[in-house]
Amino acid sequence: MIKQRATAQVFLVLLAAIALWFLRPTDVQGHYGLWSLLPAVLTIITCFITRNVLLALLFGVFAGGLVSGQLNIIKAFLIPSLGSENYAQMLLVYLWALGSLLGLWNRNGGARYFAESLANRFVNSRTSAKVFTWLMGIVFHQGGTISTVLTGTTVKPISDKHGVAHEELAYIVDSTASPVATIIPFNVWPVYVAGLITIEPLSAIVANKEAAIKMFLYAIPFNFYAWIAVSMTLLFSLGRLPLLGTPMAKVVKRVTTTGELDAVGAKPMAASELTESKLPDGYTPSVVDFLSPILVLLGFCIVPWAAGGSPMVFEGFGAAVVVAFISSIVRGMEISEAFDAMIQGIKGVTIGALVLGLAVTLATVSSQLGTANFVIESTSGFLMNWPYILPSLLLLICMFVAFSIGSSWGTYAVMFPVALPLALVLSQDPTYLLLCFGAIMGGAVFGDQCSPISDTTILSSLACGTDLMDHVNTQLPLAMIAAGLASIIYLLISLAIL
Repeated sequence: MIKQRATAQVFLVLLAAIALWFLRPTDVQGHYGLWSLLPAVLTIITCFITRNVLLALLFGVFAGGLVSGQLNIIKAFLIPSLGSENYAQMLLVYLWALGSLLGLWNRNGGARYFAESLANRFVNSRTSAKVFTWLMGIVFHQGGTISTVLTGTTVKPISDKHGVAHEELAYIVDSTASPVATIIPFNVWPVYVAGLITIEPLSAIVANKEAAIKMFLYAIPFNFYAWIAVSMTLLFSLGRLPLLGTPMAKVVKRVTTTGELDAVGAKPMAASELTESKLPDGYTPSVVDFLSPILVLLGFCIVPWAAGGSPMVFEGFGAAVVVAFISSIVRGMEISEAFDAMIQGIKGVTIGALVLGLAVTLATVSSQLGTANFVIESTSGFLMNWPYILPSLLLLICMFVAFSIGSSWGTYAVMFPVALPLALVLSQDPTYLLLCFGAIMGGAVFGDQCSPISDTTILSSLACGTDLMDHVNTQLPLAMIAAGLASIIYLLISLAIL
């Protein structure tokens, strides 16, 4: 039965591909009309149905080949994208540098030792345990799965000791993962987004990768969802956030009256595989293992920026890996052990690197099909009369898309190459463009943070030992409040400047 169903599905896909090939437009002037939207729409639908981002991105790229009449998608799209300087830079930072750094931290125990040392000094109550969790979310600001695993597995033993419910813990960990990564830019997020917006339709304002990274930095104050979400988790940690009868209010009442860390009937996800230490025999962790590479990374990013230049993100990550490697060797780790740690770290982020590559390729597909041109031509007339609704509209669209597919980066790949050129046509005002940029960033983060199929949502539950749907149900109403406030702010500012 399963085999027959799979055969039928493959047959339908082939039939649809053949039909698309014969129905595709041939008289093209600037764009392919509605057909230019097909790769992005197919990517979203496939991701929603299959929950598989890689498969969805591949389908989107293949659809771009059918629409454009270029069946050799390797030559037409993959090689130009994966062989580009933009992707090479992203690959170096994300796969080699970040993967190596995480592998070394996992092997030398530096990150966890740093957190535990602070906890032993400053955590003595439920409130201080939650605030400490919030602070660790800020410290481990690389975003996504990295932040959730590092923060969750580090603070869980401490928060359990002081009676923090697992739903509370997962909310703080999840809400200070991707949101923090978008407003503390000393990570790979600016590099990734810069690769998506360094395209021909935006060449007037984004001439190169450095200009794109600067635009990301300038847009940080306008990422209202992220700022509100992170602020709300701080207020929650301090016990100052009005919960107004939300499911989280019931959690707080339960744990403070009964001491139960999970709800009755909950099925907590096990986190033992994430908490197992791989510390070599005879090696003693130190705060030096964590602080030395972090300070080097921040130095390369902050000092040039403060001097009026661009953050040296690539150089910073490279130097951080070198410092972490040397520090581990000097402190007693075998060279072979350190190299193995780096290799294991690189293996751990390989899937993310593949998603990066296909996301950049999809952006190339959209550019070649003239997707941005079509969207601009189709909607600019309507939005010319109400341009002030665009930032709020982009926030809501990105929220829906990211919630459906469980990926902020996948949403960026679809939205940025289309939405920013549209915003540029509607208004040349720099503030307006930054509002639209911030809305895309925040909306996608909302969906990634709240979706039950998102890797950060799943890993937050796993690392914190909570029931997945209990985490989703208690976090979603609070995140919706943050998104609603952000939408109102976008509308008010747009009305004021246009």
